[in-house]
Amino acid sequence: MQWNLDQLQAFVVAVEQGSFSAAARKIGKAQSRISTAIANLELDLGFDLFDRSNRLPVLTEQGREMYIDARSVLSQCQRLSSRASMLAKDEAVSLTVAIDEAVPIEAFETFFVDVAKRFPELTLTILNGAQQDIAHWVEHKQADIGVMFHFAPMSTNLDFISIANFRQSLIVSPTHPLAQYKQPSLTQLKQYRQLVIRNRLSGEQGITISPTHWFIDSYYYISSMVSHGVGWALVPEHVARNDWYSGLLTELSTRQISGSLNMEMGVVKRRDKGMKQVLAWMHSYLDSMFNTV
Repeated sequence: MQWNLDQLQAFVVAVEQGSFSAAARKIGKAQSRISTAIANLELDLGFDLFDRSNRLPVLTEQGREMYIDARSVLSQCQRLSSRASMLAKDEAVSLTVAIDEAVPIEAFETFFVDVAKRFPELTLTILNGAQQDIAHWVEHKQADIGVMFHFAPMSTNLDFISIANFRQSLIVSPTHPLAQYKQPSLTQLKQYRQLVIRNRLSGEQGITISPTHWFIDSYYYISSMVSHGVGWALVPEHVARNDWYSGLLTELSTRQISGSLNMEMGVVKRRDKGMKQVLAWMHSYLDSMFNTV
């Protein structure tokens, strides 16, 4: 068989436009060239694609089956051309993004929907981790870019670019003894178990106030444990106010807690890796997203 892509295109467009003349207008070629291309395709295949006994051509049974395959072949060719174009421009055709599990989930769902629209040929891998997992993956080239909360020193091989700040909330279960105090003192907080974030890799940890404490590497797991009355905790505001914990957590005043309760979120990347178009677009998008709210 000697059929070619021009023939397949003429065939598919003719089907979709409803006639050879409409296909010719769509493609920008003479009708005779469309008719000839389809006739030659039929010769190469060994059967008729259209029944021409009526005023307008109608697909034969074999033509209906071939249309599905022909459209698939053309779509694959378009993807191939797009990927070749990205490679020719030295652009990434695959990318791994590592996301801290504590970042605002809803915002990043929107982000990835827009990534899919902007870069339809991109092969994307998304990793989720806790705290310094993200920096570790980026530094060891298991991820191209990371989004994480930054509260500990990072390797000199990495650049951290801040994009947003979040405040921590003091949370307890509504049935916890501390829930009766809208503004608990340090003395009162020290009387009860505190659940503290701690990185599994570096050992870096959050603010520890109570002498009785548990270390946990996930803010969401901490919040779940707090909702069951295990203890109290400091977690990012958006985690405390997540719909998952509606009615299960009570926020108390942090006025008696000294020191900064702000958490800085940003993009982390290797210093020896240039920020190409996809990465630059992602950073610009995230910066805009969190600084226009």
